[in-house]
Amino acid sequence: MKKRLTPAELDARLKFVIGCMLGAVLLITTCFILYALVFVTQPIGAQAENDKMFFGVLSSVATFITGTLAGLMISTGRNGEDKDGNGIPDDEE
Repeated sequence: MKKRLTPAELDARLKFVIGCMLGAVLLITTCFILYALVFVTQPIGAQAENDKMFFGVLSSVATFITGTLAGLMISTGRNGEDKDGNGIPDDEE
């Protein structure tokens, strides 16, 4: 029979999955922005109005996701002391 996960282990798995998903969304958004800059033909001397709005929306999404990822990584600080270095706080052993 499988061992039940502790709340700390579930929290760690949840943060890992959320971090991976947000990272993937940020990577895909960055790829779309780079594709639009490199391969889409622009009018000479100016930027198309639709492209300007598209970049505005994508940059807002990328900024939000970057801030969310930073907050998630900051919140993963140690909750307890781990003097023996096994990754489990000493009060949970």
